[in-house]
Amino acid sequence: MLRLTVDQKIYYTLRLACAMCFIGHGAFGIITKQIWCNYFAVAGIGRDEAYTLMPFVGTIDILMGISILVYPTRAIAGWLIIWGMVTASFRPLSGEPFAEFIERAGNFGAPLVLILIQGGFKIPLKQWFARMDDHVVVNAATLKTAVGALRILAFLLLLGHGWLNFIEKAGLVNQYHALGFNDPGKTAQIVGVLETAAAFSILIRPFKNLILVLAIWKITSELFYPHYEMFEWIERGGSYGVLLALWLAVKKAPAGFITFPFRNSHNLRVS
Repeated sequence: MLRLTVDQKIYYTLRLACAMCFIGHGAFGIITKQIWCNYFAVAGIGRDEAYTLMPFVGTIDILMGISILVYPTRAIAGWLIIWGMVTASFRPLSGEPFAEFIERAGNFGAPLVLILIQGGFKIPLKQWFARMDDHVVVNAATLKTAVGALRILAFLLLLGHGWLNFIEKAGLVNQYHALGFNDPGKTAQIVGVLETAAAFSILIRPFKNLILVLAIWKITSELFYPHYEMFEWIERGGSYGVLLALWLAVKKAPAGFITFPFRNSHNLRVS
């Protein structure tokens, strides 16, 4: 049986997360999700034109997702960073809370860290279109940078989701109501407090057991969307990938390696 190193586990986790983001997002384009009209409107595109363009945008996203599964390149990951930030920014630009943007930090964060562990951004242009190294070996300095980035990304996505609970986003309140909570508004407030506390805990001092619990929480809680549950779950792959990759990295790190605010250390053994 093939045994993966910790570095490879982080790599495959982030790679799968990127594919999930593309494929899940693309599925909504094929479905022609109504709320997308608001985001197209930010770019000055009318409702009829938006419905015409959605399937094309969705098809491209799905092909990109398949590409990063079959033949992963830095160019595709780089595009997901840009596209993930652009699509996430359309939400506050269309009038939604800014929390909607930072809650999707995993969407553009997973490909960002994937590129970091594949040698970073300062590489020859032709390497951007070459296949990534499946046998990746990450040195201590690079992994230190990646862990710092993952902590910030995890902080943002948890803070954003906690914020949405604080303001009692209708979709979340409906989830709690469907799950049988008598006071879904109060439940949202409690979840908001817990997620915000967890976000600051990861930023200040990440504990591997807490990170794993939060990863499981995200993976399970995202299943409870009232509409298009599976597609919503798949699209949130970046959130799962960031948390699981951080858990793997923290698990590997020796005592004293992970500090705040990300001080240098040379104690990490790299497989």
